[in-house]
Amino acid sequence: MKIRVAWIGKTKDPAIQALTAEYLKRLSAYSQLEPLALGSEPALLKLAARTSNRPPCTLVLLDSRGKQFSSEEFACFLDEQQNHGSQPFLFAVGPASGFSEQARKAASLLLSLGKMTLPHELARVVLLEQLYRAFTILKGHPYHLGH
Repeated sequence: MKIRVAWIGKTKDPAIQALTAEYLKRLSAYSQLEPLALGSEPALLKLAARTSNRPPCTLVLLDSRGKQFSSEEFACFLDEQQNHGSQPFLFAVGPASGFSEQARKAASLLLSLGKMTLPHELARVVLLEQLYRAFTILKGHPYHLGH
């Protein structure tokens, strides 16, 4: 399964950079993952748009108003998409001010990480960790069980 994880803005905090790198490294064992730092929401929408050179993607935006999954439900969602869908995923974390209505309408899914508000850079790390956790659940790896 090809997955792109995009975020808008530069990462300045070394701790966030280190955690991002760690989860990208872990995820590489399970999926073809491409991290993308983008400059703006229009750049994200352009990337998500179908073109003659690129197939459509499943655009998933992190949004507090989105669907909430347990870790197991998220793993099942990814598994279903992997087994029945041929489109690559594009997960996106917006800027600190959130996504516009135009971006939300372009998305295949709005995904919420919970009811609490997270800083956008931390939301990226949580998303990467949950992607990693989902793949370990699907592969029966003990990471999810805390062993």
